[in-house]
Amino acid sequence: QSHLNLFANRPQPKKKRKSRTAFTNHQIFELEKRFLYQKYLSPSDRDEIAAALGLSNAQVITWFQNRRAKLKRDMEELKKDVETVKVLSAHKTFLENVNDMNILKKKIMHDDGGSPQK
Repeated sequence: QSHLNLFANRPQPKKKRKSRTAFTNHQIFELEKRFLYQKYLSPSDRDEIAAALGLSNAQVITWFQNRRAKLKRDMEELKKDVETVKVLSAHKTFLENVNDMNILKKKIMHDDGGSPQK
């Protein structure tokens, strides 16, 4: 029983988290456009973008951090996909080779009158 009281007696956090920012299409377009050629912003670039788009510095910082994280995830997923394609391609090549050997064996048997070559 006493270990349950540890959780009941904890003080509740005082600071309430800010709600999720709903960026407008225009803001996202401008942020994405900038991100295409600049993955990291200088403080002055950040100030400029925040002012131009009506966002706080913290929102711009967070958006760029999240976007870099998404890029990293996407690149890792792409690497996995490329590896999968390589493996599947190797399997396909192997199966094609097996099929070609079977066709060749049938052709040899047909040309030879039915008895396999030794």
